[in-house]
This record gives sequence, structure tokens and C-alpha cells, in this order.
Amino acid sequence: MAGRVSKYVTNVKPNLFLIEHWVRDGMTDEQIAKRLNVAYSTFREYIKKYPELSAVLKKSKEIADYEVEESLYKKCIGHYAKEGRAFKVKEVYYDEEGRRCEKERIEVAEVDVFIPPDTMAMAIWLNNRRPDKWRRNANKEKLDEKKFEHDKDIDGRKFW
Repeated sequence: MAGRVSKYVTNVKPNLFLIEHWVRDGMTDEQIAKRLNVAYSTFREYIKKYPELSAVLKKSKEIADYEVEESLYKKCIGHYAKEGRAFKVKEVYYDEEGRRCEKERIEVAEVDVFIPPDTMAMAIWLNNRRPDKWRRNANKEKLDEKKFEHDKDIDGRKFW
């Protein structure tokens, strides 16, 4: 008597390509398990048991993280981007009788446009990369610590 076919074989393995894209779209493992109609606990076991699933998840998450990091970095420093712009072009010609004629048409050309740095992106980057210098309310933690010590002294250390 053959055992029941695993949901990995029926629901997960055929969808590895989709799983890769779902991860890049920002879905969590729990959301992916739900979409595959597999219990989250079972999905976690599949990740441990099947290296191909684990590799797809890891690779996709790393790629997504790097793409977001690169995009955030570009927003921090500013960058050039291609943009399509419409231009009106006037063509001057002379007909058979020597009269001057004009014909206009619209042409689209790609131009390089500078996207300036974004201060909010800079703040996010610095808050995460240099929290010792750029964390919001960095002094608040030190003040809270001093207040705590002060309160201990005032309470006469009866509760400490």
C-alpha cells in the first residue's frame, strides 16, 4: 500500500519558480505557505528537508535585499535615468513651385535626467548604517539612562 503523496510534490515543487517571484515581491514565508495551501509549520519543515526550496528562498531574498539596497543607495547619492521626452520638430521644404512649406511632427527622444538625492533616503541609510551618529533621538537613550539613575537615588534605593 502506497503512502499519501506529500504536498511538497503536489503544491510546492511545481511552484518553485512562482515562490521565487513571490519572495521578490516581499511575501513572507507564512504568506507563501498559505498561498500554496500548506500549513506554515509544514512549510518550515520542507525548508529544512528540501535543499532546492531552501536555496530558492535564500537566493530570492538575497537578490531582493541587494536590489532594494542598490535602489536606496541610488536615491541617497542621486543618479541619472533615461526619460522619454516629446519634441515638436518642424520640417521646412519647398514645393515644385518654389513656395516655402512647413510640416510639423512629434518625435520622442530619450534624454538623461538627473534624479537628485532624497534626504529621507539619506536619513534611513544613515540611521541604519551609522546609528551611533545618526539614530533619531540618540541622546534620548542617554537621558533616559541618567533619569533612571536619578530616580533610583531619589527613591533612596529602597526598591533597588
